[in-house]
Amino acid sequence: MNDLYTLASGTPNRPRFNCRVPLENSRQLFLVDGLVQETGKSFSFRLQKGQVMEELLQVIAVRSDEGPNELTYSNELFFGENTFGRLLCCAHAFTQGPVSTQETVSIQLEANAQAEIIVMQHEHNEATHKTRFVVNQAAGSQLKMVFLSLHGASIENNIEVNLQGEHANCDLSGLYLADGQQRIANHLRLFHHVPDCQSSQLFKGILDDEAVGHFSGKITVVPDAQRTDAFQANHNLLLSQQARIHTDPQLEIYADDVKCSHGATVGRLQPEELFYLRSRGIPKKEAELLQQLAFAYAVLEKIPNEILRERMMEMVEKRLRGGC
Repeated sequence: MNDLYTLASGTPNRPRFNCRVPLENSRQLFLVDGLVQETGKSFSFRLQKGQVMEELLQVIAVRSDEGPNELTYSNELFFGENTFGRLLCCAHAFTQGPVSTQETVSIQLEANAQAEIIVMQHEHNEATHKTRFVVNQAAGSQLKMVFLSLHGASIENNIEVNLQGEHANCDLSGLYLADGQQRIANHLRLFHHVPDCQSSQLFKGILDDEAVGHFSGKITVVPDAQRTDAFQANHNLLLSQQARIHTDPQLEIYADDVKCSHGATVGRLQPEELFYLRSRGIPKKEAELLQQLAFAYAVLEKIPNEILRERMMEMVEKRLRGGC
């Protein structure tokens, strides 16, 4: 156990699981059916005042054959004053049958805390997973979160962020890939409660076959939250005539000295770019794949760890090629 931070639930033994993104200078902790393996307790992560994580903590949540078909659980992530922490949170499923998960993740950043959190959703296509993220940030805190949704029959992320202290900064990014009859939804609510805070949201989706995506994002700037700087964008590629995306970016502003923008786009692969690549001798399927990877990279480049970013890029490419 690294004495720089504590895991309230203890350290589990590893199950037989071959993680695809192991990294040097990282630790793994397993949640089996919502509870930390070995201890049987819920997961609570806490960094105390001034502590700095030198390593990445990978939290691997798995659904087992022995678990219930419907599961509800909660996790807590606490970053104390002047701390720095990095987590990779992964969701997988051992069982092959239909399962449903409802998860709540509470994230608290105290004054001047810094947190980097990568969320990878990679269950199978009979799994339904709904997660509610509730984030509260104190003065001077900085949060960077990247969501990567690869597999799941139905994935829904409900994200609420409250910027409660001046000079807090929140950067949220997401990439969702869906085909077949997958359903993926991202609902964001970001509240600027005080002056001089910054927020950024960039979510991108690539949908094929009969997949359906939903994005709704609302930034609320309360009265007197002056000098707010807020940005929100949702961009989507539809690869088939049947794929659908419903996007609804919103701003609700009650202060006059702000810099806020939002927007959404829905489109298809650009024929001019495809022609250029094919004129260089690149086969059509490879050219289309290159276009999709270029589209996705704007989100993947938000991952701070270079090695992790490269491995996530490999997983995205394999997914776009039709692999697991």
